Amino acid sequence: MTIDGRFGFGVVGGLGAIAGADLLQRLIRTIETGPDHERYAIVFEQQSFPGDTRRADERYDPTARKLHAFSLIRRLESRGVDAILLPCFISHTFLDELVPNVGTPIVDLMAALRSALAARHPNARRIGVLTSDYVRSRGAFEQAFADRWEPVYPARQAQASLMDAIYADDGIRSGRWTPAAVGRLATACDDLASRGCEAIVPGFTELSLALPELAPRVPCPILDANQCYVEHALTERIRRPRKPFRIGVVGGVGPAATVDFMGKVVRLTEARRDQEHIKMVVEQNPQIPDRTEHLVHGGTDPTIALFATCRKLEAAEADLIAIPCNTAHAFVERIQPHLRIPVLNMLDETMTQVADRFPGRTVGLLATSGTVQSGVYAAAAQRAGITLIVPDAVHQARVTQAIYGPAGVKAGYTEGRCRDDLLAAVGHLAIRGAQVAILGCTELPLILQQDEHFVVDGRSIALLDPTMLLAAACVRQARAAQGPG
Repeated sequence: MTIDGRFGFGVVGGLGAIAGADLLQRLIRTIETGPDHERYAIVFEQQSFPGDTRRADERYDPTARKLHAFSLIRRLESRGVDAILLPCFISHTFLDELVPNVGTPIVDLMAALRSALAARHPNARRIGVLTSDYVRSRGAFEQAFADRWEPVYPARQAQASLMDAIYADDGIRSGRWTPAAVGRLATACDDLASRGCEAIVPGFTELSLALPELAPRVPCPILDANQCYVEHALTERIRRPRKPFRIGVVGGVGPAATVDFMGKVVRLTEARRDQEHIKMVVEQNPQIPDRTEHLVHGGTDPTIALFATCRKLEAAEADLIAIPCNTAHAFVERIQPHLRIPVLNMLDETMTQVADRFPGRTVGLLATSGTVQSGVYAAAAQRAGITLIVPDAVHQARVTQAIYGPAGVKAGYTEGRCRDDLLAAVGHLAIRGAQVAILGCTELPLILQQDEHFVVDGRSIALLDPTMLLAAACVRQARAAQGPG
C-alpha cells in the first residue's frame, strides 16, 4: 500500500509522547533535507495511555503497553502506511508478539543501533547500555548485541541514578528536566566509561532529547537512538513480513456444515502443534437468505448477503474464500468479479476428483432442488467431461425431505427418516447406473460418509463428499502459499 503514490511511514506516538514527537521531527527534517523528499508521506498516531507514567523497573507489567501499541499500529495500517516506526525500547521487547499479528513491517530499533554502531565504531567491543531495569531484565541488548559486542550496564547506584534521570518529576520523560537530571545521566555514563566501555548506546528514546547537554560531559561516544532509527528506516530495504495464509469461510449456510468443514480442514492439516494449523476467519451468517428458496420458489435473493459476507472476509485479510454450501455456488459467478480474492469453487474441485478417481464412470448427484435446477453441477460436470444424472422427481423429493424435512438434517437429525430417505435416493441412482454419488449438499455428509460403498441389486456405488474435497483444496493452497516448511 502507498499513500497518494508515496511510501508511507507510520509513527507510533504516546509511548512516551515526547520521544515520539522528537522522532517525528527528526524524520520530517531528514526527509525534507534529502533528495527524495517528495517520495515519502508520514502519518503520526499519538495517544497516551495511563500506564505511560510508570517506572519500567523489573516488576513492570507491559500488558497495557502491548495492547496500546497494537491498537495504534492497526490504526496506522488502516491509513495505508508501508512501514511502522515504533520509538519505544520496551515495545521492542515484545516485537515478536506484534509482528505476527500485523501486516505492515515494523522497523527494528535494535537493528538500527547495531547498524550505526558497526558503521561508526567498528573497533569497539565493550558497549555501555543505558536502559530501564525492565528492558535490562529482558536481555534485549544481549539478544541483539552479544554476537559481536559485550553489553555492559551501569553499576547498581549508577543504574538508580539513570532511572531517576528518566522517571523522576524533574526527569527527561517529564519534558521539563533540570540540570540535575542531566547530571544523573552523566553519572551513569561516567560509570560505564570507567569500566572500559568504548561507546554507549541508549536504551531510552528520551535520551535523544538530552544529548546536546549530555554528550559534552561523556568521556566516550554515545549514539543518538532516534536519529539512528530514522536513518536506518530511510536507508534499509524494508520487507513486508510473511503473512500466514488465511482461509475466509462463508459460514451459516448451513451452520452445522460450516463446523463440519472447519473440522475437516483441521483433520487434513499435518501439524504437530496448534501453531502449525491454518488460520481461518469465519463469518457465521445464518441470516443469508435460503439459496434453494430463491432458485426454486423466487424467494429473497441471497446475492447481496453473500457478497457482503465475502467483503467482510476480505477486510479480515483472508487469502481465499471457501463457501461450504453447494447451492451458494450458483451465485459465485455474480460476485467473484467484484471481489479481490478468489472464491475456491467446490464444484470444480469435486469434478476434478471424480475425473481423476473414477474416470469414465456415471456420476449421480444428491443435492437440493435449487442446486439441481440451477444447473451449476451440470455445468461443472460438462467442463470436466463427466456424465451426470440426477434422481427422478419422487426420489428428489426424498432428498429434499432428508435436508429440509421436519426430521431432516437442517433440523438437527442425522439418523432415522432422513437417513432412510437418502439411502433410497442412493439406491435409485445405483439402479440407474451411477457408480459414484456426490453428496452435493454440505449437510448430507453429516448423514452418510465419503467413501462408504453400497451395493444395490448387485450394483456398487461409492459416495463422494465435496466438503472434504473443498477442505483438502484449501489445505493444498495454504501449503503452496507458505512454501517449504
